[in-house]
Amino acid sequence: MNGSPIVKDKFYLRIIYVFSAVIFLLVLVLSRLPKAEYIPAWARMLPALNASLNGITAILLMISYYYIRKKKVKIHRNINLTACALSTMFLLSYVTFHSFGVETRFPSDHPLRPVYLVILSSHILLAAVVLPLVLISLYRGLTNQVERHRSITRWAYPVWLYVTISGVIVYLMISPYYRF
Repeated sequence: MNGSPIVKDKFYLRIIYVFSAVIFLLVLVLSRLPKAEYIPAWARMLPALNASLNGITAILLMISYYYIRKKKVKIHRNINLTACALSTMFLLSYVTFHSFGVETRFPSDHPLRPVYLVILSSHILLAAVVLPLVLISLYRGLTNQVERHRSITRWAYPVWLYVTISGVIVYLMISPYYRF
């Protein structure tokens, strides 16, 4: 690999896109798995853990935004690295939970079902989009491409924040209907 910044950027962007596509395909496959005959007790706690990880990540994202507005770049970077670590833990936990083929449906006769479906649909769509945005933003921030980092973060930040908050809302709305 040539050492020029443009070639390095292309290389890492390809890795980001391939990784994001693999994760997207993995999540699609998980949604098609049959329900496991036995779901361990520890796995039943994963949805609550996922919601907690999402909630903490949302708070960290807002704190990170505050610190970058105060020009505290090192604090901003460390908070975002922590948010990325928590999102990675979320993804691993999410994949683990859904590998058991658990599917829960919001009751069709519930008056809030249309609200739930709008939140869920937007959450799923934006969750599919956010991973490469976050990874590109992270890459550009860590490689000190400040202007390019800012330009993508204008999109990545609100999408990531929405996905984390809507993930908590989806969990709170669906959790009474879990039947393991």
